[in-house]
Amino acid sequence: MDLMEYQAKELFAKHGVRTTLGRVVETPEDARSAAEELGGVTVIKAQVKAGGRGKAGGVKLAKTPDEAFEHATSILALTIKDLPVNRVLVTPATPPQEEYYFSFLLDRSNRRYLCIASVEGGVEIEEVAKTNPDAVKQIPVDPGTGVDEAKAREIVAEAGFPEALVDQAVTMVQALWTVFVEEDATLVEVNPLARLEGDVLEALDGKVSLDDNASEVRHPEHADFVIRDEEDPLEAKAKDKHLNYVKLDGEVGIIGNGAGLVMSTLDVVAYAGERHGGVKPANFLDIGGGANAQVMADGLDVIVNDPQVKSVFVNVFGGITACDEVANGIKGALEILGDEATKPLVVRLDGNNVEKGRAILDELDHPLVTQVDTMDGAADKAAELANANQNG
Repeated sequence: MDLMEYQAKELFAKHGVRTTLGRVVETPEDARSAAEELGGVTVIKAQVKAGGRGKAGGVKLAKTPDEAFEHATSILALTIKDLPVNRVLVTPATPPQEEYYFSFLLDRSNRRYLCIASVEGGVEIEEVAKTNPDAVKQIPVDPGTGVDEAKAREIVAEAGFPEALVDQAVTMVQALWTVFVEEDATLVEVNPLARLEGDVLEALDGKVSLDDNASEVRHPEHADFVIRDEEDPLEAKAKDKHLNYVKLDGEVGIIGNGAGLVMSTLDVVAYAGERHGGVKPANFLDIGGGANAQVMADGLDVIVNDPQVKSVFVNVFGGITACDEVANGIKGALEILGDEATKPLVVRLDGNNVEKGRAILDELDHPLVTQVDTMDGAADKAAELANANQNG
């Protein structure tokens, strides 16, 4: 789960990271009121889960409450990287004297954590990385030992923070590490980390990505960060049903058991789609190795209600999930959906109890269901049906 800036700052403040929370508002009138309460010059910042907000016109300086109203009006009308701006953050203006970059992230390829820091960073960190890569320091962090004071001082020294800020930077690094670990984050980023007047170090912005696998059990409070009205309705529905679902921009709905099989299915469908009007996979949906009939029914319910989907490819290799259970899931889902089920289903079953599963679908003899024995053949059929339906 990616957080918006104001949500990231709430976590920063919770764990002792120096930052300014400001006020989050959804109307220009409330932006004016917030500016009046805060007094002085304020900054109006679009709250969307995207970078480049300033370059898109989503960050503006307001010298008066009336200017705050005007800026909020224009910002709330923006769409930044296909994301509509529904709220803005109003904070006191704190002009940085210098801007730095700092982050902790999960380095999956090396099975460790990584700190990335630069005292020549800030909002132009990408350009710095291109033109002067040596200025962007990458410091590995051992998961077993983490970041204590000694490690924090090593990071601060390697990054080259100014002498006047060293002690503050050490404290800041440790606090950001606490956010990273205690909140089960995969990314904690401050850009910019700013040197303010009087040699004060403050996180002017924040980006945090939380591990959804930890949120449900270890951090139920993370559910408060979810803005239901802004979630994709299908992804929200899948989440409520505890499905591993990701919506894509295609026409062939995909259901499989096991992430590896589903990823392979996406590739096979994309390849087959090249022969059938360029259709593509519409989603990733893994029903898991031990999924039962109800999970299959839930998955079909989500996919067939996607208006972009023109056909569905169910690709299951029976193991813990036996093929007869999958077949009964398909049968039950079609009964539950009734007239809502209008998309053709191409089903490829193999493995445990495959003959029983195929027999169940043969007996069902549903006009929407086509069985194909091979993965390549089923992908080709699903792509053919999707192409025919989108042109029909």
